[in-house]
Amino acid sequence: MPETAQHIKRINEKLQQLLKRFQQLQKDNERQSKRIAILEEEKARNAEQVTQLQQQVTILKAATGQLSDTDKKELEKTVSKYIREIDKCISLLSS
Repeated sequence: MPETAQHIKRINEKLQQLLKRFQQLQKDNERQSKRIAILEEEKARNAEQVTQLQQQVTILKAATGQLSDTDKKELEKTVSKYIREIDKCISLLSS
């Protein structure tokens, strides 16, 4: 009988250790999930900033006359897109 009690005690201790480890891993997982969310937001902000900087470079090249033919076509597409969006807004406002 004492062996059974010792065996049960060891199993109980191991279960307690496993429970503590599980709780620790849950906390770590939650921390990592928060960190991932923060990094994803930062990545989105950085991507937006890169896009804005690329647009500024294109505008500066256009202002100084250093655009290649491909850059000119890309700039014309972008300007046309903005004009279409402005036209849509105007038509919505006038309705």
